[in-house]
Amino acid sequence: MTDWFQKQWAGFTFWHIVLIPLSWFFGIVVCLRRCLYRRGWLKSTRLPVPVVVVGNINIGGTGKTPLVIWLAEHMKLAGYRPGIISRGYGGNARHVSEVFPDSDALVAGDEAVLIAARTHCPVFVSANRISAGQHLLNAYPQCNIIISDDGLQHYRMPRDVEIVVYDSVKGFGNGALLPAGPLRESQARLKTVDAVVRNGTEHEKNLRGIASIEMQLVATGFYNLADNQIKSAAPEFFGRKIIAVAGIGNPQRFFDQLRDMGLQFESRAYADHYIFQVQDFAGVNADVILMTEKDAVKCKPFAAANFWVLPVTAQVDNGLMPIVLNKLNRK
Repeated sequence: MTDWFQKQWAGFTFWHIVLIPLSWFFGIVVCLRRCLYRRGWLKSTRLPVPVVVVGNINIGGTGKTPLVIWLAEHMKLAGYRPGIISRGYGGNARHVSEVFPDSDALVAGDEAVLIAARTHCPVFVSANRISAGQHLLNAYPQCNIIISDDGLQHYRMPRDVEIVVYDSVKGFGNGALLPAGPLRESQARLKTVDAVVRNGTEHEKNLRGIASIEMQLVATGFYNLADNQIKSAAPEFFGRKIIAVAGIGNPQRFFDQLRDMGLQFESRAYADHYIFQVQDFAGVNADVILMTEKDAVKCKPFAAANFWVLPVTAQVDNGLMPIVLNKLNRK
C-alpha cells in the first residue's frame, strides 16, 4: 500500500478524483488545529529551555537525522549543552525512554539510536515529546537547549526555532496534502518557519521564491559492522560481488552515492524503517553487503564479517547557524 501511495504522490491520476476531496478535509482539520493552538484554545506546555524543531512538511525521509546530528555538534561549539528528543519512530517503546548508543533499535527506533551514538548527547524518545523533554531535563539538568528530531506538527510543544528539511530530488511530490499527496501541511507553511534546508544540490522549483540553505551528505569510507575498528575504502571492494541494502526514505540516494564511488552492485530497496532480520540475509551470496548507518543499528545483533556500513556526515551552508543563534538570542 505504501508503494502504491508513493506512485500516486508523484503526479495526478484517476484516483485523485477520490483522494483530493479527502485532502481538502485533511487541510481544513490541519489549519483549524494549528489555529486553535496559536490562539491558546488548545493547551500547550512550554519546556523551561529553548526548543529547536527539525522537521518536514511531507511524509518520508528527507535527511532530518543527519541535520539533527550536525546541529547538536554546532550547538556545542556555540557553548550550548543540547539534549535531543524524538518520536522514536520504528521502535515500540510504550513509555518515555532514554536512548543509548547500544540501545535496541527495535525498542527505541533506529534514528534515535543513531543520534545517540553520533552525538553523545542525552536522547529521550516518546510519542509525547513534552514528556520526553521533561524527563530529559530532570535527568540532565545541565542541558540548556532541546533539539526535537521531527515534531514540526506537534503544536502542543511550543518552539523557539523551526527548521524544515526537504529532499531536493523528491521535492514535495505533486504538492497535494494527504492522502492525495505527500504533504502533512501546505507549502505555505514554509513561509512561517525560520529556515528551509534542502538535502542535495537540486533546487525545488515549487519553493515559490522562498530561500533555502543547501545541505549535502558526504561519505568518505566504510567501517565493518562486526568490528567497527576495521575500515575500508571503496576501491578495496572493486571486482567483488556486492549487494547494497537500504530501508530508508530515499534508497536511491544511497545507491547513487555508492555508484559515484565507482562501485557496481545489486541493489535491494526496502520500506523506510524496515526491520531487518537475520532471515533477510539467509542464503545471500555476496562478498560484501553494504548498508546505511540507519539500517546498521538494526543489523548489528546479527552482523557478519561481510557487513559494511557507509556513514554520512552533513555539510551545511554557513547561513544556518547565524539564523538559529540570532533567533535564540532574541528570546
